[in-house]
Parts: sequence; structure tokens; C-alpha cells
Amino acid sequence: MTSTEPDTAAPAGGDSKAAKLTLPTLTAMVVGSMVGAGVFSLPRRFAEETGVSGALISWAIAGAGMLMLAFVFQMLAMRRPDLDAGVYAYAKAGFGEYLGFFSAFGYWASACVGNVTYWVLIMSTVGAIWPALGEGDTLLAVALSSIGLWAFFLLIRRGVKEAAAINRIVTVAKIVPILIFIVLALFYFKWDVFAANWGGADYAGSLFNQVRGTMLATVFVFLGVEGASVYSRHAKRREDVGRATVLGFLCVFAIFASVTIVSYGIMPMSEIAELRQPSMAAVLEHAVGTWGQVFISVGLIVSVLGAYLAWTLMAAEVLFVAAKDEDMPRFLARSTKDDVPVAALALSTLLSQVVLIVTLLSDDAFNFALNMTSALSLIPFLLAAAYAVKVVRSQSVDGGGQGRDLVVAVLATLYTAFLIYAAGAKYLLMSFIVYAPATILFVMARREQGRRLFSPRELVILAVSVAGAVMGVIALAAGWISL
Repeated sequence: MTSTEPDTAAPAGGDSKAAKLTLPTLTAMVVGSMVGAGVFSLPRRFAEETGVSGALISWAIAGAGMLMLAFVFQMLAMRRPDLDAGVYAYAKAGFGEYLGFFSAFGYWASACVGNVTYWVLIMSTVGAIWPALGEGDTLLAVALSSIGLWAFFLLIRRGVKEAAAINRIVTVAKIVPILIFIVLALFYFKWDVFAANWGGADYAGSLFNQVRGTMLATVFVFLGVEGASVYSRHAKRREDVGRATVLGFLCVFAIFASVTIVSYGIMPMSEIAELRQPSMAAVLEHAVGTWGQVFISVGLIVSVLGAYLAWTLMAAEVLFVAAKDEDMPRFLARSTKDDVPVAALALSTLLSQVVLIVTLLSDDAFNFALNMTSALSLIPFLLAAAYAVKVVRSQSVDGGGQGRDLVVAVLATLYTAFLIYAAGAKYLLMSFIVYAPATILFVMARREQGRRLFSPRELVILAVSVAGAVMGVIALAAGWISL
């Protein structure tokens, strides 16, 4: 499937050449995109914020909220089958071209920043035996990660269908060590340790603040729930998009919650909170010895590389479809004869490269990239959920279910709004710093079409985004917020 022809603009109707993905492959893409770096960091991330009781509440809220989002994407896939690229397309259809553009850019940027967390965690894992890599934030670690970035660019350029098939195989391979971790943790589970970890720690504050402190971590691990929707133009059957979304979510939710809770029965939470990432490996090492750390570390590398593949595919797909819809500059609509959006893929890799270099300036590269990934995704998710409310209110369907769909859409909207509040001012301002300059791409697209750059409503949105970015830059310069 290697393309030896020069890249050309995708022909009209080129989607007929797109790889047609089946339900198992779409489900694997959802699972593969969610099961990545996040699950291996869960024990420490939760122990830093809360105990068992807070973790149970957090997972109940996150599970219910993300299930509502999964239902939203399933609902919209059936009610608006004409919309491709999911998150971006829904925001555009519901709230106009400029907010649709922001949604596309924000989702894309979130994926690119998320890809950086994968390389940081891989280098941190290897750093346990090769100190020169530190915790994934040394110059050598960044150099090796950069090689990995561009190696994957060349792999995916070979063809979307080929890369998706590799992802399905890797998804199966990476789930196995996580399931073994859960089984072994249950075998070595200590009820007295679990009971001592029940109420949380004094440093965590009130139970509400404990739960709030875990929200960005849960968002990060669930990113990818929309994976099948983003890649919907390649589905063999449209109804498989919704089914894959819900099936993938339910599988992954059970895994994530189990990994978190069983860890509290292995070690005191104060010790878990101090573990080196990936903390899952250190927890298993405490239970079974050194081989447990090695086993999980190998599983992590397989898992993270698979997730990186899925996320890179989705990031490029969003830019590509937005460009075909003339909401991004035309150069991003270029694709190979094998339907690989090569220009979008190259720009995605380039942004990940830039963020990877920025991690050298951060005190905690992994957590910073993780939280930024979550924060950037919140506005696209909020717009998609709010659009579902509009669709349900304006569009009736045969067989009833109107009231149920409205409740699901409203709950998903409230949940995503709560997540923005939980993220706090720091990451909201950091998001604006990323969003505001993106308007340059919007202006390029409008000029290519000879259109007016901004409507009055769009000027208001521009003013808000620029004001937020200026406040963010001032806050960084004054030291009020830090990387």
C-alpha cells in the first residue's frame, strides 16, 4: 500500500476510496485511543487527590457523564449521518463556522498535546533503568521522542487502512497486561490497607475538592470515547459508529475504575502519591517484586504506541475534513492516493514536536501535558453536547425516545460545563493562549474563498478569545500560573 505518487489534492468524491472499517475495528479504535498513557498513571493521580471514597464518587460522576457523552455521539451519528468528523462537524452545524473552527482546532490541538504525554511516559518508564532520560523531560528524552514522532509519521503515511489494522492488533495486546494487573492486585489485596485509605488524606481538603481534583485525570483517560465518530466517514455501516462508541466506553470504564480502586488495597495512599510514573508499574512491583514492574512497563510501551497511532489518525482526520469543508486552509485537504491526509498529518506531528520541546520548561512535564490535553478538549465536547440539545428539540424521530434523548443531551452538557469549572482558571487561560492564534488559519481559509473575514458575532468571539489569551500571557509572565 505504499504510495510512490506525489501528493495531490483529494478528488471530489474521494471518500469512495476510503478504507471501510467494520464494527470490531471501530470499537478497537475507541478502546485503543482511550487505553494509553492515562491508565498507567491512575494510581498516583488519584492518590495525590483523594482516598477510596472520593475515587468511587469521582468514577461514578465521570462514568455517568462520559456515558452521556457516548450516548450523545451515538445519537448524533444516527440523527445526523451526513456530518463527518464528529466533534468538529457538530459544533459547526450548531453554532456557526467560527465556533466550528475553534472546535476543530481545539480537538486537534488536544490530540497533539496528548500525544506528547505518551512519549514523556515512555521515556520516564525507560528512565527507571536509564537515568539520563529522567522522567521523560531531559534533552536526551526529547531527542529520542522526536525520532519516534517522525517514525510514526512515516508509518501512517503508508495508508490509513493499514495503520487502523495495526491498531486493532495492538489494542488486544495492550489490554492483556492491564487485566493481569487487576487480577494480581486482587490476589495481593490487603483489606486493612484499603480501609486505611478510605477517607483520603488531610492535604486533600474537603471531599468536594478531592473529587474536583480528579476530574481532569478522568477526562484525559476517557478522551477517545468519540473516536469512532471522528472517523465516521470510513465506517462500513453508519450504525456501527454509535455501537462502537458505547461498547468501547463500557469496556474501558470497567478497566479504569478497577485499576484505580484495587491499587488502594496494595499500598498506603501517601506512598502511592509519591511513586514515579508510571505508578501502576510501581504498585505491582510492591505486590509481586521487580518482575511486576518490568511486565507493566513493557505493556505500557505497547499500549502507549498503539494509542499514539489512534490519536494521530484522529487528529489528522479532523484537520483534513475541516479543510475539505473549507473551514481550514486548502493545503490541509491534500491526501495521497491511499486516502492519507498527509498535510494534516505533517502539521499534527509538527505541533507535537513543538509541545515536546516546551516540556523542557515544565516542572512536571507529564502532568502539565495531561491537564492541557484535557482542558483543550472541553470546549469541543461542550459544543457537541449543546448541539445535541438543539437537534433533539428540533428533530423528532420515529418510535419515540424524544424525552430520553433530551435528558441525555442536557446531562452531557451540564457534565462538560462542570468539567470546565473543575479545570480552574489556570488551564482555561492556557487554552485561550492556544486557541487565539489559531484564528490565523481561519483568516487564511476565508481569504482563499474571497469572503468577509468576520461577521459581527464572530468578532465578539474573536475578542473574547484574544482577551483570554492576553490574560493568560500576563498571568504566565507575572508568575500567577506556571508550566
